[in-house]
Amino acid sequence: MSDRPPILVLGAEEPNALPEDLQARFGTQFELIRWTPSQNWPQVPPTDTYRCVVLCGSQSHHVPELMQLDGILKHLPQGIAVVDPEYRIRWSNDRLGLLVGRPVVVGENFFEAFGSPETIGPEFTPFDTVDALDDTCSTTLHVGEKTFFEIVGAPVYGPDHFPQLAVVTVRDVSSDMIVRQKLKAIYQAGLELGELSAEDVVELSADDRIELLKEKIVQFTKDVLEFETIEIRLVDKQTNELRSLLQVGMSEEAASRQLFAEETGNGVTGYVGATGKSYLCEDTSHDVRYLQGAVNARSSLTVPLMLHDQILGTFNVESAQVHGFGHNDLQFLELFCREVAIALNTLELLVAEKLATTTESTDLILKEMAQPIDEVLNDTAWILERYIGHDPAVCERLQRVLKHTRSVRQLVHRVGETIAPKVPNPPVTLRAARPKLRQKRVLVVDNDESVRIAAHELLGRFGCEVETAHHGEEALLMVRSFHYDTVIIDIRLPDMTGYDCFVGVRQLNEHLPVILMTGFGYDPAHSIVKARQAGLKSVLYKPFRLDQLLKEVETAVCGPSETNC
Repeated sequence: MSDRPPILVLGAEEPNALPEDLQARFGTQFELIRWTPSQNWPQVPPTDTYRCVVLCGSQSHHVPELMQLDGILKHLPQGIAVVDPEYRIRWSNDRLGLLVGRPVVVGENFFEAFGSPETIGPEFTPFDTVDALDDTCSTTLHVGEKTFFEIVGAPVYGPDHFPQLAVVTVRDVSSDMIVRQKLKAIYQAGLELGELSAEDVVELSADDRIELLKEKIVQFTKDVLEFETIEIRLVDKQTNELRSLLQVGMSEEAASRQLFAEETGNGVTGYVGATGKSYLCEDTSHDVRYLQGAVNARSSLTVPLMLHDQILGTFNVESAQVHGFGHNDLQFLELFCREVAIALNTLELLVAEKLATTTESTDLILKEMAQPIDEVLNDTAWILERYIGHDPAVCERLQRVLKHTRSVRQLVHRVGETIAPKVPNPPVTLRAARPKLRQKRVLVVDNDESVRIAAHELLGRFGCEVETAHHGEEALLMVRSFHYDTVIIDIRLPDMTGYDCFVGVRQLNEHLPVILMTGFGYDPAHSIVKARQAGLKSVLYKPFRLDQLLKEVETAVCGPSETNC
């Protein structure tokens, strides 16, 4: 190429020569370079390098349309380039220069114009694919940390019907790719939040598993969502209080603040905990619901922890910037909170399972121990009564046997409570609390073994210390030997009537409450009628209804008008 300024001549219809008038007028001062659609692209790119472009021949009337098209291409939101087989950019619009950060990219290698991009597919050699498949192709380039470009190439065919150039569009898809990456990261975080090995379940206590979950939540919140200030509260099912699970970056006042899941008076957290609706506080200084959380917080985002339709708690993040959170942040946090709720529910199920297993094991042990312990107590009390006044050393030993035998049940209860999971907000209540019955000592007198076993099971599970006797004389012996809070006596005993036993107990301890129990049958001795005349207050009917049994025993040990005992 000469030193004369170049002029590009498009559409000359003469096959091997330029028009004579052009040669005559410009040939001495300019180098005229001819190109037609049947030729390869000229060696000098058709950009600002040319002094001008001349369109001649029968297509010259299309000049206005071509100029308009050129203007449109330059201002499209996508970058556009024409690339040759050596990946050199032959032409580009202005948008491509803006995308790569430099205004002039013509003549450069297409990929090098982006710096050092990473090709992440789906096509890793896109322009080779265009040539090979005679079709469009697409790929994505990763530039820097958070910049992604979608590249789509389409072939331009020559006279031999093979691709000679490629028209490439470039679109900035960084926001889309970041969304995809975060969604993928949130999904992976969800898998790891709920991941527990068999060793973890066996070796870690409930507290240890909760601490492990809290560490993972903080890690993923910072790494995936890029939030630094975190507050999670869980709803106490009994009190409706929002109890703190973890706090990161919150002020001491906020961390210790008592909040309830109520729409008013409890800040944004209380509102979200009550309604199950997410809340975006764009400016804390103008939001009446906002209560100061992190120091210098200017915006906050609070999302409910939901499992199906149940509100488990709240997840709050805060920012030092006004409008620090957007719609995408809200969506990401809601998705992450679903995973957190599932992980919390998994831990609750594990705690509930262990609690149920522990309770079941304790109840089974007590059930199997009940009859042998009662037999030991009955026999020891019988021996003790006959040795009193004869051998003080033997009596002392018998007293120790009675004391230790009676403490066995208490020991089993304590062990069961020790190995049960200790969590501040237990996920389930296996049985209703009956504080009035706890550690109350009840003597059940009945010749029917099934009734004695049922009394142990039904009252024992609520903390009562149940002891039994087979007949009246044994019952009176037990009352003489031990303290009881109440006595339940069947009206039909092998050695006396229920009324006689009732009278004998009252003679030994006139203040000891007595409950008579009967089946729905005839009472030939009229025990209940006579006992009522003698001051009997309570009657139970067999087979027991649990609610009736508990109510009568509670009334007996506490009195009908007392609420606490």
